[in-house]
Amino acid sequence: MKEHFDKKVFRIISDIAAQNDTELYVVGGYVRDIFLNRPSCDIDIVVAGSGIEFAQKVAEAIGDRKKISVFRNFGTAMLKFDRYEIEFVGARKESYRKNSRKPVVENGTIEDDQRRRDFTINTLAVSLEKNNYGELTDPFNGLDDLNNKIIRTPLDPASTFSDDPLRMMRAIRFASQLKFSIEQRTFEAIAANRDRIGIVSKERITDELNKILMSPKPSKGFSLMDETGLLEVILPEVHAMKGVDVMKGRGHKDNYHHTLKVLDNLCRKSDNLWLRWAALLHDVGKPQTKKYNTETGWTFHAHDHAGARMIPSVFRKLRLPLNDKMKYVQKLVLLHLRPISLSGSEITDSAVRRLLYEAGDEIDDLMTLCEADITSKNRQTVRRHMNNFTIVRQKLKEIEEKDAVRNFQPPVKGDEIMKIFGLSPGREVGIIKKAIKDAILDGLIRNDRDEAIRYMKEKAREMGIEPKQV
Repeated sequence: MKEHFDKKVFRIISDIAAQNDTELYVVGGYVRDIFLNRPSCDIDIVVAGSGIEFAQKVAEAIGDRKKISVFRNFGTAMLKFDRYEIEFVGARKESYRKNSRKPVVENGTIEDDQRRRDFTINTLAVSLEKNNYGELTDPFNGLDDLNNKIIRTPLDPASTFSDDPLRMMRAIRFASQLKFSIEQRTFEAIAANRDRIGIVSKERITDELNKILMSPKPSKGFSLMDETGLLEVILPEVHAMKGVDVMKGRGHKDNYHHTLKVLDNLCRKSDNLWLRWAALLHDVGKPQTKKYNTETGWTFHAHDHAGARMIPSVFRKLRLPLNDKMKYVQKLVLLHLRPISLSGSEITDSAVRRLLYEAGDEIDDLMTLCEADITSKNRQTVRRHMNNFTIVRQKLKEIEEKDAVRNFQPPVKGDEIMKIFGLSPGREVGIIKKAIKDAILDGLIRNDRDEAIRYMKEKAREMGIEPKQV
């Protein structure tokens, strides 16, 4: 272990500790990640005393006090050195009130600080003192849990999660990121305390959700959320997709499990967080559109439109950004059936132009989502769909190169239409403008200004509208 701390920054900190007779340890994620062979630049140091005062001494020693940021409300200080971000905090012990996850903090020992931590794998501490430099302290057998790939709380899990319910989400996030299992008592305590998640801010919950979505196989995290009951509390719209209804011996696929397969499929192709959100929510409109038809069986007509309408409320509830990110997810949910419908029929240039126009710069991400949406266990079915999507992609490329309709703006704008025909803003202007756009998308005219003006005058004449005499 000692060789991992043979770095200039640790030697400087150790020298200052010796000069000031200070006990201090590197603790938590940095130590954990050494054993997991994961690179980390975030270093947490627990000081027996004032973390802020010690950080200021380190900043003076390296000759740059500007690199330090002090957070007195939290009793911490952040120092940047080389590529590292080092947080200093005084050792403390904590107690909690029933309706708040904000603890009452008191000064404590290094041992107190280890006891207050969330999981045994995060209690590992390495000394930076001269007399035992690089020595590992492991009071809760965190190293064994690391080797056995187990998430476990150092103290009673029921109290741990009741005190700070966000730790339930952190347990699931670590299990998903590290491919670990949650120890049985710890798992049961999450299920028993799931309603306590209500005292945690939506922003903190969503931060954990995003980290689960960015894990190598997010389905593991969402399955654990479902099994503990947290999914129904946090994302009832996704939970509602669970289950299979049977009518007259005819059932449908479980849309929840299908969604998790789509999500995992997509994650092998893209690390775009918002594309992963689109995969998670692409079928969220199915529960409210599900109907049984005696001739065709179960249907989910217009679930793409229903799902798209739900996206703003989901984003608002989770405090996700209500900006271009939301619109991006909403667009992909709305359009996710379009390439699939193209792949199953003779592809017309008109249909491809319209898809390019509506998808715009998101067309490649949309195709990636649609390819991930093929979850059949029949290899021939999967191969057939993927071959069809290859054809669609080629057609998209050809049409875009030829017609340049991705994100195009009609070559004649509304104010020009009003000026040419002497019209005021109103229905006629909208009809003429839409006719020009449709003519280009249907291939009746090229995306060319002169052709568009000639077509516009023909369309206006049919409506009894003539150009204004100048």
